[in-house]
Amino acid sequence: MAKELLKMEGITKIYGNGFMANKNITFTVNEGEIHALIGENGAGKTTLMKILFGLESCQEGKIYLNGQETHIENPLDAIAKGVGMVHQHFMLVPNLSVAENVVLGIEPGPGQIFDKKTAVRMTEEASEKFQLKVDPNALVRDISVGLKQKVELLKALIRGAKVLILDEPTAVLTPQEVRELFVQLKSLKESGYGIIFISHKLDEVMELCDSATILRHGRVTGFVKKEEMNEVVLSRLIVGRDVVSTMEKDESSVGDTVLKVRGVTYVDDIGKKLVDDVSFGVRAGEIVGIAGVEGNGQNEISEIITGLLHMTKGTVSINGTETSGLSISQIRKLGLAHISEDRMTYGCAQEMSIYDNLSSIYLDHPKFTKGIFIDQKALDQYVKDCIKEFEIACDSEKSPIRMLSGGNIQKVIVAREFTSGANIIIANQPTRGIDVGTASLIHKLLQKYTREKGFAVLLISSDLNEVMNLSDRLLIMRDGRIAAQFTDMNKVNDELMGEYMLGIKKMTEEERGDLH
Repeated sequence: MAKELLKMEGITKIYGNGFMANKNITFTVNEGEIHALIGENGAGKTTLMKILFGLESCQEGKIYLNGQETHIENPLDAIAKGVGMVHQHFMLVPNLSVAENVVLGIEPGPGQIFDKKTAVRMTEEASEKFQLKVDPNALVRDISVGLKQKVELLKALIRGAKVLILDEPTAVLTPQEVRELFVQLKSLKESGYGIIFISHKLDEVMELCDSATILRHGRVTGFVKKEEMNEVVLSRLIVGRDVVSTMEKDESSVGDTVLKVRGVTYVDDIGKKLVDDVSFGVRAGEIVGIAGVEGNGQNEISEIITGLLHMTKGTVSINGTETSGLSISQIRKLGLAHISEDRMTYGCAQEMSIYDNLSSIYLDHPKFTKGIFIDQKALDQYVKDCIKEFEIACDSEKSPIRMLSGGNIQKVIVAREFTSGANIIIANQPTRGIDVGTASLIHKLLQKYTREKGFAVLLISSDLNEVMNLSDRLLIMRDGRIAAQFTDMNKVNDELMGEYMLGIKKMTEEERGDLH
């Protein structure tokens, strides 16, 4: 029988405002096991891992490492006791070398003198031992996202971690990098490491993990072994009901180009070119996807179109009007709606109610006013209709939006933007961090509003299945440029996309075709 490396028993965490993030959670990780921790945003995964890594304390419960009860005071204590964490957003210093990052905090050398040669040797030895090939002398800012993740893994392993927490480790990787990561994780598993794999991607969980604990609303809803795993079982435990997750694409009937991006370049405050001469268009009745490893200019394009960033050069036109010099509000009035990548910062007002978040943009709309007065009855009915059509689960429309799950917050944002009267939608990571049921609903709504109402949709997503299945045309971004365009989606697969995302393949101008 495998040795138990970790047991979290009866963990309960209640915040000062009375919110219960974890309720009596128990799970174990054995030696040589990859254990998935899954659930929608707000299910309690992050809080639980913060407790394990010493970033939070709990009111009730015990932690056992190697069968011995222990108290973890802080991250340094967690590391000393053999727990390592690779965060979703890497904790690396860009201007230091790989070796300097790997030994940061455990620097070799006498006194205050840093022994760089020893640091390089330590990194090379760890790289060889764990089959995580990196260049110890390269600057972190110059290496790929996949290599940065290897550096994070080396940082944890070189400090003696036997239990590894990986938080959404594939979110920023290409398909090729995901496969390589899985090989490395399986190798660590064979060497006796215990791995906690946090993910929203059920196909990856089923492929990689030996077992899974599923959380919903801070509670354990199920424990599943590998042989019992399938998408239906996992989805039901995550959202509490059966989910049919299909993305069948109807034929589109496209119209005029209503969103035009021409020669757009953006240089940031330190002189780095993040967007480089990008041109494309989106037509009415069409979904155009943008894929790429995160950090290759996709988010900046979204922010430039919506007015959050000012381009250095180029033009953006919405329904025939150039947007240069216009405010965000003026741009929206041209017919643009925006589902932001960061729903909590840009998508909603956290302290306001569901009602206010749905209705705030309509307070001066002719549809909801009578002279100088608000038509309260019409506004009330609009909110009720949104809650029904977009399946927003809430006790009351007057409840603070922050009390909703991540999926329901996203439904509020989608409802407001889809019903705003706009004909162009910028959907930036619209299903990130939400349950499969809500993701399926959003996919259906994107299809419905594009096909039936002639919306033009620019879909930016790191979920390759999402962009492949929903897009009528697909663009790949790399190093701030359009690296490829696919117009026949039947010929696209994740392997091919990954090759362009990594720069292994390059398209000629003729192959890229007309970007409209």
